[in-house]
Amino acid sequence: MTTYNWKITNLYTKTVEGLEDYVVTAMFEVEGVDGEFTNTVNGSQMFTVKEGADFIPYANLTEEVVVEWIKEELGENGLLSITACIDGQIESQKNPPVVPVITPLPWA
Repeated sequence: MTTYNWKITNLYTKTVEGLEDYVVTAMFEVEGVDGEFTNTVNGSQMFTVKEGADFIPYANLTEEVVVEWIKEELGENGLLSITACIDGQIESQKNPPVVPVITPLPWA
């Protein structure tokens, strides 16, 4: 069974409605691990300004909070897309596809 590990690699901020360091984009990677097999997918997620949303000062953010924001924005289909991509790559490592080879022509 594959375990998925999320890591935030960069955050982009700007001042929004008077709030400094408002996170507008997060860069992330998701690593899937299944025994000895691993694969990583990189991505970015833009965030929309949500009226009435609780603002967390930049200095108080945790990686877990930002990962949850990303998952919320991606939704179920986005998350399934990421995990399916990782799972497919890991499956290809476990069971490499048969790759045809160029065979010399018998009359050459």
